Amino acid sequence: MTHEQLNHARTELSVKAKNGMDFILAATIIWIAATLLWTLPIPAYNKSVFQFIASGPLLPMAFGFSKLFKTDWKVKGNPLQPLGLLLNFAQFFYFPLLVFVLLKMPDYFMMTYAIITGAHFFPYAWFYNTKWFGLFAGIIALGALAMGLYLPAEKMYLIGTFTCVSLIILFTLLMVDYRSKKAGWQPHA
Repeated sequence: MTHEQLNHARTELSVKAKNGMDFILAATIIWIAATLLWTLPIPAYNKSVFQFIASGPLLPMAFGFSKLFKTDWKVKGNPLQPLGLLLNFAQFFYFPLLVFVLLKMPDYFMMTYAIITGAHFFPYAWFYNTKWFGLFAGIIALGALAMGLYLPAEKMYLIGTFTCVSLIILFTLLMVDYRSKKAGWQPHA
């Protein structure tokens, strides 16, 4: 595969999967729910467990949004297609860290989850041939860390608010990127 063919395959994924915006919108809704959970007057451990449970509907919601946005989850003939699924599953290997934080430092569960959420975006910058995932991987991960270091435990919900706002901005920028690529993309290079 030539460099040109590789870039064409990446752009095809970006256009047909619409930069994974269905997942970003689903994640935004999950993070809104998590933020609201962290405003409740219950122990941090319970908030952490409920946040983890609240993330369960992510895939079904993303699938629903994919129908609404008419995105392709499987781009037939694209040799990079299987990589997208692998990149998505890679974040599950971060979950032992979440379990540790849940059991040992539940006040920092939201921060840790936000860092994992942000960090897992980084390879999608290459996969979808867009800088926005790479930029927001850093913004979300480092922003959540900075907030976690300075916020008191009862204000951890602000990390959720920050993550939600970041995801909304990312969604908007990915939409602009998608529209730009779609306008200039040719199906057969």
